[in-house]
Amino acid sequence: MKKNLLKGAFVAFAALSLTACSITMPVTATSNPVGSKVGTSTATVILGVFAFDEDASIRTAAKQGGITKISTVDIKTTTVLGIYGTYETIVTGE
Repeated sequence: MKKNLLKGAFVAFAALSLTACSITMPVTATSNPVGSKVGTSTATVILGVFAFDEDASIRTAAKQGGITKISTVDIKTTTVLGIYGTYETIVTGE
């Protein structure tokens, strides 16, 4: 009986540890036409507090994509059990 309970607890823990939530939200749009270039910048956060010298700014994303005229900006947030998270800024334009 105790062995079955231990197996059940392990399976439940494994299932929970593999769960994640991801959402992409629009931040802004300009009157510039949507271009073919896309730039991204990413930051990782652990425990909602610790970030390690990463830059998820719009400026960095535009620079990564070689974009000088920004059309749209989106933010993609992914979290795993509130312990580990990534924030990605996605910029489109010309």
